[in-house]
Amino acid sequence: MNLVTWDPYREFNSLNRILGSAVPRREREEELSLGAWIPPVDIVEEKDRILMTAELPGFQEKDIEIQMEGGVLTLRGERKSEKEEEGRTFHRKERAYGQFVRSFTLPNNVDRERIKASFANGLLQIEMPKREEARPRQIKISAGNGDSRKKETIDVKSR
Repeated sequence: MNLVTWDPYREFNSLNRILGSAVPRREREEELSLGAWIPPVDIVEEKDRILMTAELPGFQEKDIEIQMEGGVLTLRGERKSEKEEEGRTFHRKERAYGQFVRSFTLPNNVDRERIKASFANGLLQIEMPKREEARPRQIKISAGNGDSRKKETIDVKSR
């Protein structure tokens, strides 16, 4: 009797190949070895701002470029690979190296002149305040003058 090791990814990749949407594992490993990587980003919307947080461990401020052009915010950077030295052998290299570029189209309600960025402990935070006129506002309803025949219509438009 032959013992066969079950690989769930083999079946998944076979199904994806049939559907035409799979990236073969070998190509993915090659992509990582060439340094193509994308830092993870969280984007949170609050009442008066949008906050973007990108994970960039091992980076310094000088290694990161943030550019704003035509409503598109672009993050760029490069993580340089450690060089093998005499007497030092890498047995495994899983961290991704090389350049990255991430671009995000900003909504119209962002005040592009007041965007701020900070970097600490490997986290890049970009604060994008909303324009004053774009923020939700409370509209007071005034009492009528007692004339029940007269009705007021209040048109409230959101954002």
